[in-house]
Amino acid sequence: MGSGSIRRAAGALFRGVLSASREKPGTFTDVPTTSCASTASPDPTDLTASTASAAPTASAVPSAPAGHAARPGFRLRTAAALAVSGLVASPLLAGTAYADPKAPAPPAKMSQIGGDRLGAPGVQVAPKPGAPKLPGPDALTARSWIVSDAETGKVLAAKNPHWRLAPASTLKMLFADTVLPKFPKNQKHTVKPADLAGMGIGSSLVGIKENLSYTVHDLWLGVFLRSGNDAVHTLSAMNGGTKATVAQMQQRAKELNATDTHVVTPDGYDAPGQVSSAYDLSLFARAGLQNADFREYCSTASAQFPGDKGKDGKRASFGIQNTNRLLSGDFDMKPYPGIAGVKNGSTTNAGSTFTGVAQRGDRKLLVTVMHPEKREHNEGYREAAKLLDWGFAAADKVEPVGRLVGPRSEDDGTGAVGPKGKKGAHDNTQAALDSSGGSGGAWTAVGVAGGTLALLGAVAYAVHRRRPLPERVRGRRSGK
Repeated sequence: MGSGSIRRAAGALFRGVLSASREKPGTFTDVPTTSCASTASPDPTDLTASTASAAPTASAVPSAPAGHAARPGFRLRTAAALAVSGLVASPLLAGTAYADPKAPAPPAKMSQIGGDRLGAPGVQVAPKPGAPKLPGPDALTARSWIVSDAETGKVLAAKNPHWRLAPASTLKMLFADTVLPKFPKNQKHTVKPADLAGMGIGSSLVGIKENLSYTVHDLWLGVFLRSGNDAVHTLSAMNGGTKATVAQMQQRAKELNATDTHVVTPDGYDAPGQVSSAYDLSLFARAGLQNADFREYCSTASAQFPGDKGKDGKRASFGIQNTNRLLSGDFDMKPYPGIAGVKNGSTTNAGSTFTGVAQRGDRKLLVTVMHPEKREHNEGYREAAKLLDWGFAAADKVEPVGRLVGPRSEDDGTGAVGPKGKKGAHDNTQAALDSSGGSGGAWTAVGVAGGTLALLGAVAYAVHRRRPLPERVRGRRSGK
């Protein structure tokens, strides 16, 4: 198969528990990330403390070792010890609810791009008779969120959608929307030490090694599945360097009417002044989803990634799993029905951030959640799932409170029709979302079925995918 072909493989959810021994090629294993302690700044624009945090995982309670089979208390003591250590080491894993008493308040006035109500603080919703109620503040604790129709751009409900907050790795959507069209996926690049310079402490990594070659396809899998800052920096080096890439991302944000966004790093790592908003992140997702390659990468749940060379000179491979838990699931969470991407993130200052797209019937919804105050395991995903559930139930029973605007070339951001009769952004998105041959919708997720293993060049990929059905794509932006 070619590099753009679709492959699916059967298999259970892999929790990514690190092993002291080297995994055999083809098995699924987590990749290492560095870590450091840091304290979040109360001011989201003063991002001086930076740590990328991996989602907590849990391993099974070990069985009794040899010589302990007759000791029934072993498992109980082991489980108790693990539970206590988990509670002490990680309140996230313990699932303790916690509302930060020092949580900042939203600005009294924010951007009104997309509609006046979107610039007002607090929850904005306009229910019709019979509309389901939004989940209450105890269930939706995020500082900012928005749920919108992916096709029309109509905003069904929002809370502080223009609040400028640290975006974490959801900013990689803008990075992909900016850089992805520039390089063919089969192009190879040999990584130089300078390519990996400048990554922040605590960066999430896919495991790229110096002096080894990777295809562009490999690198984008590393960006979307493992949120690998090493993959981002390698692609940035190919694109003329970090400074040039940041400038291009800022220009692309401006073109998309994403005026809440200020880019400092291409990977979303916490940096002073680096901010975006739930509204802007939804714009980035909606623009990126018009690109077939973007859709492929963001909907891939697991894949094989090139590893080291063996003594025989052949490259090994190791499995990587998407850290988007609504896509790949987790030990305490099933994949969300109909999910087809997009991107998650987590840093000290951003907390948890997530943008997702899903379909139910003919309805396709986008949701973005930023910084839940409740610090429970997978809380950002849970709140996103609640908003999606509400949105699918309420879509025809609420008046829109605003809309996702199109690019500046088509839309001035005020709600007016684009100049010179140009097609509106929602028409372009609809064209991109249209399915072919009665497939049932662009974002209909397919189940995992069968087991296939296909070769891509010299590297084997086993891809476990929850993805949209085939579609024709019209109205793609130029440059692709």
